[in-house]
Amino acid sequence: MKCPYCNHPDTRVIDSRPADDGNSIRRRRSCDVCGKRFTTYEKVETIPLIIIKKDNNREQYNRGKIETGILRACYKRPVSAAEIQKCIDRVETKIFSLEEKEIPSSAIGEIVMDELKKLDEVAYVRFASVYREFKDVNTFMDEIKKILDRGNA
Repeated sequence: MKCPYCNHPDTRVIDSRPADDGNSIRRRRSCDVCGKRFTTYEKVETIPLIIIKKDNNREQYNRGKIETGILRACYKRPVSAAEIQKCIDRVETKIFSLEEKEIPSSAIGEIVMDELKKLDEVAYVRFASVYREFKDVNTFMDEIKKILDRGNA
């Protein structure tokens, strides 16, 4: 690593530890030529994930959209903010574990529904009603019956 003070091309690492965000390494470095110290951060380079929308348009993955959908589904439900964040983290982990460069939005919707089913059944039905575009009350009732049948099994 080049020294930012004297531009000497070689510096040494004094200390390495995880950064506060948990996703990078903080390194304290020292330059043997000028004696100055500085900090660098090392982070894994990620390949951008592309989402294929229903209309075949493509857009870059945005965690915020998943957060918004899950938060709306859980609105006024007895689900803590910590539980919601853990749910979002699990969804994101499942998405990235697919190790694909492009993923259909439908696959993400299914992952979100699986996680919401475990978190809160009302939130699940709310999300499913928008995601699956329920056309009438009968479609809505069919989904609720599936939940009830699963509970009785």
